[in-house]
Amino acid sequence: MNEPAKKEVLSAPRAAPLKRSSLYEAVAERLRDMVMEGELAPGSRIAEKSLCEAFGVSPTPLRQALKVLASEGLVEMLPHRGARVTTVDREEVRDLFEVMAALESLAGNLLVVRASDMDIAQVRALHDEMMEHFNANRRPQYFALNQQIHARLAELSGNRVLKDLEQSLTLRITRARYVANLDSARWEESAREHTYFVEALEARDAQALSEALSLHMRKTGQAILQGLPASP
Repeated sequence: MNEPAKKEVLSAPRAAPLKRSSLYEAVAERLRDMVMEGELAPGSRIAEKSLCEAFGVSPTPLRQALKVLASEGLVEMLPHRGARVTTVDREEVRDLFEVMAALESLAGNLLVVRASDMDIAQVRALHDEMMEHFNANRRPQYFALNQQIHARLAELSGNRVLKDLEQSLTLRITRARYVANLDSARWEESAREHTYFVEALEARDAQALSEALSLHMRKTGQAILQGLPASP
Protein backbone atom coordinates (compact mmCIF):
# COMPACT_ATOMS: atom_id res chain seq x y z
CA MET A 1 0.00 0.00 0.00
CA ASN A 2 1.35 3.38 -0.97
CA GLU A 3 2.03 5.79 1.88
CA PRO A 4 0.00 9.03 1.78
CA ALA A 5 1.90 11.94 0.33
CA LYS A 6 3.34 14.26 2.92
CA LYS A 7 2.44 17.94 2.72
CA GLU A 8 5.41 20.03 1.67
CA VAL A 9 6.54 22.47 4.35
CA LEU A 10 7.66 25.93 3.31
CA SER A 11 10.86 26.60 5.21
CA ALA A 12 12.64 28.95 2.81
CA PRO A 13 12.94 32.70 3.48
CA ARG A 14 10.08 34.87 2.25
CA ALA A 15 12.04 36.14 -0.74
CA ALA A 16 13.03 32.66 -1.99
CA PRO A 17 11.35 31.21 -5.11
CA LEU A 18 8.33 29.06 -4.31
CA LYS A 19 7.92 25.48 -5.47
CA ARG A 20 4.60 23.71 -5.03
CA SER A 21 2.16 21.83 -7.22
CA SER A 22 -0.55 24.48 -6.71
CA LEU A 23 1.66 27.53 -6.86
CA TYR A 24 -1.08 30.07 -6.21
CA GLU A 25 -1.90 28.26 -2.94
CA ALA A 26 1.69 28.67 -1.79
CA VAL A 27 1.59 32.33 -2.76
CA ALA A 28 -1.73 32.77 -0.92
CA GLU A 29 -0.28 31.13 2.19
CA ARG A 30 2.73 33.43 2.16
CA LEU A 31 0.64 36.55 1.53
CA ARG A 32 -1.80 35.54 4.26
CA ASP A 33 1.02 35.31 6.79
CA MET A 34 2.34 38.70 5.69
CA VAL A 35 -1.08 40.30 6.19
CA MET A 36 -1.69 38.56 9.52
CA GLU A 37 1.67 39.56 10.94
CA GLY A 38 1.45 43.15 9.70
CA GLU A 39 4.25 42.84 7.15
CA LEU A 40 1.67 44.08 4.66
CA ALA A 41 0.08 46.90 6.64
CA PRO A 42 -3.69 47.57 6.74
CA GLY A 43 -4.67 49.94 3.95
CA SER A 44 -1.45 49.46 2.00
CA ARG A 45 -1.42 48.76 -1.73
CA ILE A 46 -0.13 45.40 -2.93
CA ALA A 47 3.07 45.91 -4.92
CA GLU A 48 2.50 43.09 -7.40
CA LYS A 49 5.74 43.53 -9.36
CA SER A 50 7.92 43.53 -6.24
CA LEU A 51 6.16 40.48 -4.80
CA CYS A 52 6.45 38.56 -8.07
CA GLU A 53 10.18 39.24 -8.07
CA ALA A 54 10.55 38.30 -4.40
CA PHE A 55 8.60 35.04 -4.76
CA GLY A 56 10.00 34.16 -8.15
CA VAL A 57 6.56 33.80 -9.75
CA SER A 58 4.66 35.29 -12.68
CA PRO A 59 1.71 37.66 -12.14
CA THR A 60 -0.86 34.91 -12.77
CA PRO A 61 -0.41 32.87 -9.54
CA LEU A 62 -0.05 36.08 -7.54
CA ARG A 63 -3.36 37.41 -8.84
CA GLN A 64 -5.03 34.06 -8.21
CA ALA A 65 -3.73 34.20 -4.66
CA LEU A 66 -5.04 37.73 -4.21
CA LYS A 67 -8.50 36.56 -5.22
CA VAL A 68 -8.31 33.90 -2.49
CA LEU A 69 -7.38 36.52 0.10
CA ALA A 70 -10.15 38.78 -1.18
CA SER A 71 -12.67 35.99 -0.55
CA GLU A 72 -11.32 35.80 3.02
CA GLY A 73 -11.75 39.55 3.53
CA LEU A 74 -8.01 40.18 3.90
CA VAL A 75 -7.49 42.19 0.72
CA GLU A 76 -9.72 44.31 -1.50
CA MET A 77 -9.56 44.10 -5.28
CA LEU A 78 -9.57 47.57 -6.85
CA PRO A 79 -10.95 47.81 -10.42
CA HIS A 80 -8.00 48.38 -12.79
CA ARG A 81 -5.85 49.42 -9.81
CA GLY A 82 -4.64 46.15 -8.32
CA ALA A 83 -5.35 45.31 -4.69
CA ARG A 84 -4.84 46.67 -1.20
CA VAL A 85 -4.89 45.23 2.31
CA THR A 86 -8.20 45.80 4.07
CA THR A 87 -8.28 47.62 7.39
CA VAL A 88 -9.52 46.06 10.62
CA ASP A 89 -13.03 47.36 11.18
CA ARG A 90 -14.06 47.60 14.84
CA GLU A 91 -17.74 47.02 14.16
CA GLU A 92 -16.95 43.98 12.06
CA VAL A 93 -14.74 42.57 14.83
CA ARG A 94 -17.60 43.06 17.30
CA ASP A 95 -20.01 41.32 14.93
CA LEU A 96 -17.58 38.46 14.33
CA PHE A 97 -17.25 37.72 18.02
CA GLU A 98 -21.00 37.84 18.56
CA VAL A 99 -21.39 35.11 15.93
CA MET A 100 -18.41 33.15 17.26
CA ALA A 101 -19.85 33.21 20.78
CA ALA A 102 -23.08 31.70 19.47
CA LEU A 103 -21.18 29.05 17.51
CA GLU A 104 -19.13 28.12 20.56
CA SER A 105 -22.28 27.76 22.63
CA LEU A 106 -23.73 25.38 20.06
CA ALA A 107 -20.45 23.46 19.85
CA GLY A 108 -20.49 22.96 23.61
CA ASN A 109 -23.91 21.30 23.48
CA LEU A 110 -22.86 19.03 20.62
CA LEU A 111 -19.47 18.10 22.00
CA VAL A 112 -20.67 16.38 25.15
CA VAL A 113 -22.77 14.01 23.03
CA ARG A 114 -20.51 13.45 20.04
CA ALA A 115 -16.93 13.52 21.37
CA SER A 116 -15.53 10.15 22.39
CA ASP A 117 -13.45 9.60 25.52
CA MET A 118 -10.37 9.35 23.29
CA ASP A 119 -11.29 12.65 21.61
CA ILE A 120 -11.59 14.35 24.98
CA ALA A 121 -8.26 12.88 26.09
CA GLN A 122 -6.63 14.36 22.98
CA VAL A 123 -8.09 17.79 23.78
CA ARG A 124 -6.73 17.49 27.33
CA ALA A 125 -3.27 16.61 25.96
CA LEU A 126 -3.31 19.66 23.69
CA HIS A 127 -4.43 21.83 26.59
CA ASP A 128 -1.68 20.56 28.88
CA GLU A 129 0.92 21.21 26.19
CA MET A 130 -0.50 24.70 25.69
CA MET A 131 -0.25 25.41 29.40
CA GLU A 132 3.40 24.36 29.38
CA HIS A 133 4.01 27.12 26.86
CA PHE A 134 1.98 29.52 28.98
CA ASN A 135 4.06 28.77 32.07
CA ALA A 136 7.25 29.25 30.04
CA ASN A 137 5.94 32.54 28.57
CA ARG A 138 6.13 31.23 25.01
CA ARG A 139 3.32 33.22 23.42
CA PRO A 140 3.61 32.15 19.75
CA GLN A 141 3.54 28.45 20.68
CA TYR A 142 0.72 29.04 23.16
CA PHE A 143 -1.51 30.81 20.66
CA ALA A 144 -0.79 28.24 17.95
CA LEU A 145 -2.07 25.49 20.25
CA ASN A 146 -4.93 27.73 21.39
CA GLN A 147 -6.17 27.92 17.81
CA GLN A 148 -5.59 24.21 17.32
CA ILE A 149 -7.77 23.40 20.34
CA HIS A 150 -10.64 25.57 19.13
CA ALA A 151 -10.39 24.07 15.65
CA ARG A 152 -10.42 20.57 17.13
CA LEU A 153 -13.48 21.34 19.25
CA ALA A 154 -15.33 22.58 16.16
CA GLU A 155 -14.37 19.40 14.35
CA LEU A 156 -15.48 17.18 17.23
CA SER A 157 -18.88 18.89 17.27
CA GLY A 158 -19.66 16.75 14.24
CA ASN A 159 -21.34 19.67 12.44
CA ARG A 160 -19.62 20.47 9.15
CA VAL A 161 -21.37 23.82 8.72
CA LEU A 162 -20.24 24.91 12.18
CA LYS A 163 -16.69 23.75 11.43
CA ASP A 164 -16.54 25.64 8.13
CA LEU A 165 -17.97 28.81 9.66
CA GLU A 166 -15.56 28.67 12.57
CA GLN A 167 -12.60 28.18 10.25
CA SER A 168 -13.59 31.15 8.09
CA LEU A 169 -14.32 33.48 11.00
CA THR A 170 -11.22 32.45 12.95
CA LEU A 171 -9.03 33.58 10.09
CA ARG A 172 -10.46 37.09 10.30
CA ILE A 173 -10.34 37.10 14.09
CA THR A 174 -6.69 36.03 14.10
CA ARG A 175 -5.80 39.09 12.08
CA ALA A 176 -7.55 41.36 14.58
CA ARG A 177 -5.66 39.64 17.39
CA TYR A 178 -2.34 40.44 15.69
CA VAL A 179 -3.31 44.10 15.35
CA ALA A 180 -4.59 44.38 18.93
CA ASN A 181 -2.19 44.81 21.79
CA LEU A 182 -3.40 42.17 24.28
CA ASP A 183 -1.99 42.53 27.79
CA SER A 184 -0.66 39.83 30.08
CA ALA A 185 -3.68 40.00 32.39
CA ARG A 186 -6.00 38.91 29.57
CA TRP A 187 -3.58 36.14 28.60
CA GLU A 188 -3.69 34.74 32.13
CA GLU A 189 -7.47 35.05 32.26
CA SER A 190 -7.82 33.30 28.91
CA ALA A 191 -5.63 30.42 30.07
CA ARG A 192 -7.86 29.95 33.14
CA GLU A 193 -10.95 29.96 30.91
CA HIS A 194 -9.40 27.22 28.78
CA THR A 195 -8.77 25.11 31.86
CA TYR A 196 -12.37 25.56 32.96
CA PHE A 197 -13.97 24.52 29.69
CA VAL A 198 -11.65 21.53 29.27
CA GLU A 199 -12.74 20.36 32.72
CA ALA A 200 -16.39 20.90 31.76
CA LEU A 201 -15.81 18.82 28.62
CA GLU A 202 -14.26 16.01 30.65
CA ALA A 203 -17.27 16.10 32.97
CA ARG A 204 -19.59 16.10 29.92
CA ASP A 205 -21.47 18.99 31.47
CA ALA A 206 -23.26 20.48 28.45
CA GLN A 207 -24.51 23.63 30.16
CA ALA A 208 -21.20 24.45 31.82
CA LEU A 209 -19.25 23.79 28.63
CA SER A 210 -21.60 25.79 26.42
CA GLU A 211 -21.57 28.76 28.79
CA ALA A 212 -17.79 28.60 29.31
CA LEU A 213 -17.00 28.50 25.59
CA SER A 214 -19.39 31.34 24.81
CA LEU A 215 -18.11 33.49 27.68
CA HIS A 216 -14.51 32.83 26.67
CA MET A 217 -15.22 34.04 23.14
CA ARG A 218 -17.10 37.13 24.31
CA LYS A 219 -14.33 38.15 26.70
CA THR A 220 -11.69 37.57 24.05
CA GLY A 221 -13.65 39.81 21.71
CA GLN A 222 -13.91 42.54 24.34
CA ALA A 223 -10.17 42.38 24.98
CA ILE A 224 -9.32 42.58 21.28
CA LEU A 225 -11.67 45.53 20.75
CA GLN A 226 -10.05 47.34 23.66
CA GLY A 227 -6.60 46.58 22.27
CA LEU A 228 -7.24 47.75 18.73
CA PRO A 229 -5.61 51.07 17.87
CA ALA A 230 -8.00 54.01 17.79
CA SER A 231 -9.38 54.97 14.40
CA PRO A 232 -7.62 58.00 12.87
